[in-house]
Amino acid sequence: MRFHDGRRTTRDRDRNGIAALTKRAEELRSHRWLGVENLRSFGHRSRLLQIGYDREDFAGKPVIGIVNTWSDINPCHAHLRTRADEVKRGVWQAGGFPLELPAISLAETFMKPTTMLYRNLLAMETEELIRSQPIDGAVLLGGCDKTIPGLLMGAISARVPAIVVPAGPMLRGTLRGGVLGSGSDTWKYWDELRAGRITDDDWHEIEGGIARSFGTCMTMGTAATMMAIAEALGFTLPGASSIPAPDSGHARMASESGRCIVEMVWEDRTPDRIVSAAAVDNAIRAEQALGGSTNAIIHVLAIARRAGIPLQLDRFDEIAREVPLIADIRPSGRFLMEDFFYAGGSRAFLNRLSPLLDLACLTVNGCTLGENVAGAQVWNDEVIRPLSDPVADEGGTVVLRGNLAPDGAVMKSSAADRRLLRHRGPALVFESYDEMAAAVEREDLDVTADHVLVLKNAGPQGGPGMPEWGMLPIPLPLVRAGVRDMVRISDARMSGTSYGACILHVAPEAYVGGPLAYVRTGDFIELDVAARRLHLDVDEAELARRRAAWRAPAPRAASGYGVLFAAHVSQANDGCDFDVALAASAPREPEIH
Repeated sequence: MRFHDGRRTTRDRDRNGIAALTKRAEELRSHRWLGVENLRSFGHRSRLLQIGYDREDFAGKPVIGIVNTWSDINPCHAHLRTRADEVKRGVWQAGGFPLELPAISLAETFMKPTTMLYRNLLAMETEELIRSQPIDGAVLLGGCDKTIPGLLMGAISARVPAIVVPAGPMLRGTLRGGVLGSGSDTWKYWDELRAGRITDDDWHEIEGGIARSFGTCMTMGTAATMMAIAEALGFTLPGASSIPAPDSGHARMASESGRCIVEMVWEDRTPDRIVSAAAVDNAIRAEQALGGSTNAIIHVLAIARRAGIPLQLDRFDEIAREVPLIADIRPSGRFLMEDFFYAGGSRAFLNRLSPLLDLACLTVNGCTLGENVAGAQVWNDEVIRPLSDPVADEGGTVVLRGNLAPDGAVMKSSAADRRLLRHRGPALVFESYDEMAAAVEREDLDVTADHVLVLKNAGPQGGPGMPEWGMLPIPLPLVRAGVRDMVRISDARMSGTSYGACILHVAPEAYVGGPLAYVRTGDFIELDVAARRLHLDVDEAELARRRAAWRAPAPRAASGYGVLFAAHVSQANDGCDFDVALAASAPREPEIH
């Protein structure tokens, strides 16, 4: 077996390149559906014949489910219909039987109020697609923000061998000989438009140049972060997470992943052999060194807990203090994912980070993480910095605590104005997004650059689904005065492509009666990133009076999935997963009658 970078696995193969079997066909999970001589298996086989398959296509072969999140309305995944065919080619080559399984496509740019509302739905769908059907192994196709975590959560719960084919970043944007980065430059130039410093024609030119190909955001947003985390966890082929989506190497990686999953099935290389506490630490270390999205914290918490690993929020901050930021990628740095790929990509990055990683962790190809990254070189030290000369001495994301966030809050300190990392200012409070959006456009808004903007009721329950509203716009009078950053606090999330002194994921959220609910305009709030402190300067007696007067808001949903979500979703510090989805003591298998 060859990787897209020319490396070989250590597996023994016959002269046709097909993996030597390490278990019998009768031990395949799909055998219960297809290999038994009874009435029910007769029905299953006859229906495959009905589709046009021959018995030779599936008899005694691993059945590989290709869970595809392609959609006409998801530009990040526009190529995944083609990639599914390339995965199938690899599965056929390795002696497997591929079946494509469509799953909900979480299109970040279109789904409202937020794809986070539906991440757990994708996880449930992935788990049940695999469990309810004769699937021996799964190839997970996705990349857009919540897709990778949803797919991994479901596959881990299903407990069959699984490999991720990351969608890959799009090509970098262009503007008048310069470059544009997804999201990051959107927010930047929107403020310039609001301030009257660019024209509508300029804005429309940016609109036409910022997204030039299929693929995910090419900044270090949530998509790029989660694809890198999937690789650091061990769920992708080496180097897979950084290949640009239109690159021909991406198609070859997809076929190689198809070959790999067949081998994984025969060797019973299940998620529980890959996801360990050490592998999770590797993922967190990679995220910190990349200056990754704050959203990754919620997703990694959920992924780890699906695997039965009791990860806690404070672990992210412990690692942040130990790991330098070495990827100079927007929004924490200067470059884009295409530059990162040309600089050596994820293998070179992980190899450079290797003194801080557990290199003995197993990955999907049967090799250790150390074996997969050995020898990879960095070709541009500006993009992937040496450990001795980092972008910053600590990781990009910190965890804050205090009386305003007793269960924690997070901040991408690497993307904030340094002068705001220690700040005390009066609160300007908004009870809802609509109130905030109207207020910040008012010419007469009484606000200064020292104010702390506070948005309530935007968390898991309050959003609902914890939308990416946390990068509150700078009020118009301040934008026109040249202000481009100020402290902002909410129980919402923000896009991984965003930047600024934004404090997010405040837990418990305001909607369920967390301390954020009691903040009033004029209260003073203190932030000290070095001390990891977030404090509301109101005495406890007054807070107790406000707490007693607080009344719970009306439910956000009256029927359907929204009611299910509200009844079972956890808070941000617990990963926003459903309480009914935690790891069980044994895999559930359906009865077949």
